[in-house]
Amino acid sequence: MTSPAKFKKDKEIIAEYDTQVKEIRAQLTEQMKCLDQQCELRVQLLQDLQDFFRKKAEIEMDYSRNLEKLAERFLAKTRSTKDQQFKKDQNVLSPVNCWNLLLNQVKRESRDHTTLSDIYLNNIIPRFVQVSEDSGRLFKKSKEVGQQLQDDLMKVLNELYSVMKTYHMYNADSISAQSKLKEAEKQEEKQIGKSVKQEDRQTPRSPDSSSNIRIEEKHVRRSSVKKIEKMKEKRQAKYTENKLKAIKARNEYLLALEATNASVFKYYIHDLSDLIDQCCDLGYHASLNRALRTFLSAELNLEQSKHEGLDAIENAVENLDATSDKQRLMEMYNNVFCPPMKFEFQPHMGDMASQLCAQQPVQSELVQRCQQLQSRLSTLKIENEEVKKTMEATLQTIQDIVTVEDFDVSDCFQYSNSMESVKSTVSETFMSKPSIAKRRANQQETEQFYFTKMKEYLEGRNLITKLQAKHDLLQKTLGESQRTDCSLARRSSTVRKQDSSQAIPLVVESCIRFISRHGLQHEGIFRVSGSQVEVNDIKNAFERGEDPLAGDQNDHDMDSIAGVLKLYFRGLEHPLFPKDIFHDLMACVTMDNLQERALHIRKILLVLPKTTLIIMRYLFAFLNHLSQFSEENMMDPYNLAICFGPSLMSVPEGHDQVSCQAHVNELIKTIIIQHENIFPNPRELEGPVYSRGGSTEDYCDSPHGETTSVEDSTQDVTTEHHTSDDECEPIEAIAKFDYVGRTARELSFKKGASLLLYQRASDDWWEGRHNGIDGLIPHQYIVVQDTLIS
Repeated sequence: MTSPAKFKKDKEIIAEYDTQVKEIRAQLTEQMKCLDQQCELRVQLLQDLQDFFRKKAEIEMDYSRNLEKLAERFLAKTRSTKDQQFKKDQNVLSPVNCWNLLLNQVKRESRDHTTLSDIYLNNIIPRFVQVSEDSGRLFKKSKEVGQQLQDDLMKVLNELYSVMKTYHMYNADSISAQSKLKEAEKQEEKQIGKSVKQEDRQTPRSPDSSSNIRIEEKHVRRSSVKKIEKMKEKRQAKYTENKLKAIKARNEYLLALEATNASVFKYYIHDLSDLIDQCCDLGYHASLNRALRTFLSAELNLEQSKHEGLDAIENAVENLDATSDKQRLMEMYNNVFCPPMKFEFQPHMGDMASQLCAQQPVQSELVQRCQQLQSRLSTLKIENEEVKKTMEATLQTIQDIVTVEDFDVSDCFQYSNSMESVKSTVSETFMSKPSIAKRRANQQETEQFYFTKMKEYLEGRNLITKLQAKHDLLQKTLGESQRTDCSLARRSSTVRKQDSSQAIPLVVESCIRFISRHGLQHEGIFRVSGSQVEVNDIKNAFERGEDPLAGDQNDHDMDSIAGVLKLYFRGLEHPLFPKDIFHDLMACVTMDNLQERALHIRKILLVLPKTTLIIMRYLFAFLNHLSQFSEENMMDPYNLAICFGPSLMSVPEGHDQVSCQAHVNELIKTIIIQHENIFPNPRELEGPVYSRGGSTEDYCDSPHGETTSVEDSTQDVTTEHHTSDDECEPIEAIAKFDYVGRTARELSFKKGASLLLYQRASDDWWEGRHNGIDGLIPHQYIVVQDTLIS
């Protein structure tokens, strides 16, 4: 029989197993509750998403309608205005173009937000509804699968309990049989011991009697031993049988235990994960991903559409151009702005003389009057020039005020963690009321002064125009010439015909000379379009053989002159860079080493004709010089390459224009930077070379270039006028006014300074010296000591 201690221990084992099974059963119940909760949260999330997008769709639709009303309100107003003529001709003024684009952008945003609302209602919300329905349906099926898995697990646990109970029962029987067997073995040993002791104590009496007694006793002992042996054999058989059953039961228990542990591990590690992944979450995240990506696609396309419209507005804002608008306005209303017909001489009572009479006795009076006009004009021009300088300086101040870059409001959208309001951020910027009031007061005061000077300048110019017309007519009539031989020679050069054999075309040299003298710091040179009317006038003058840019007067539009230069190269019958070397030059662009690239370009260009190389050398030396002022003119080598690339080298047909043009621009940029390493020097290739300052150093007698550069003017002019005293004697002069040179070639001096004059450079300029420095001296600012220059 089992001991009470072992029985107690068995009960504890059974109780511990029951507790463990109860904990597992409780876990399984909580698992189902947890999945139910997740399903409810998922359904609620999807419902919230539907409500959110439904409300957002309403907001987008309301916003779209308000934008549409706003656009239609001003479009209707615009349609009723008088500027329809501009719209019909697609020649609107740049501010009107900005306004039209702004209204179109509002209409575009209205359509886009309507589309967005429609996508929310008819695309995204139905997706969430579908995901919600699918999730509910799949969860029900998943719950059934999970319940089946839990039932199977509990079945395995119950089987383990049964096998364990069987093992305990057979093991208890085996122990009990073993105890009985041991008890029988003890009885057998005890019985055998008793028999041996009795034989030893007995003494032999008579042979016969002892023999009989011994036989009886042995018979009795044998009978007892046999009974014990039989009982032992029976108990041995019982123990063997029970022991075998116990062993088999233990084996079954161990196998069941291993299988149960494996099943429990599989359920918790694999089955639950698979149940969530492949059943509960089947397609949920993918469907939600698609729905939200639909939202992202709609929003990103909305932003892209908005950016496209804003880019168009930005481009229109960049193209706000007062000069172009003025030109368009005057062209559109040509009959209003065109000059009227000249007034003709109306004879009275048959008087047909329509010319000034310069005969005696009025001739001396006309001569005196002409001299008075000349003196008066000289004084007025100087005074008006000073007024103009003041006016231009004031204008620059106004432009600085109105063009201040105060439009960046990015700081207003930089929210901190404290989520401070936009209003508090804006209040600290330039838009604060004290700042605006101060700026407006300064601007109005400056404007008042500017218009005062503008009025004074225009009145002075009007007076100068009237007096100049009278003076010119008198001078023409009297046949007097105030020009020196040098000025006559220079004036005659403006109407000479260009020789086809000249190395540098007149239009190229003249435009480059003018830009080099007056436009190196002109912002946007070659990028900003000039007046088409002026471009045509200058171009036609060059085609007639004239040089409209001769002299040092800077009364031409710089952008128009730059346009003439580009137009010349664009209009060449054969591009400056021949098409037959296009591919060879494009191959050079792929080289990373700039020096090696320049060397290969040089080898390719050296096969070109001498005249082409001279023009290239001249042009690219000028472009390199111009690029060194990129901080002022905003034209670095790459920007210049973009402007000149299409004019100098055309992309052959059959090639991708976009990609090839990018390579062409890179090539032109390389040549601008490396021009000294690419083109032959003057000793290798004789011909005119560009010299900084707008002049041409001629190594082969250039037919229409000056012989000195600004950098070498000090040495060249000194040498020329100190080695040829016999040809031209220097003249002394006194400064009438203070003058500040505007370029490197113009001398600066104070009133009363002594100046040395060499020769007339033009009608308005002398070449001379002051304080040991040679340069240009304005004629109207000096008084000559004698009458040799009259």
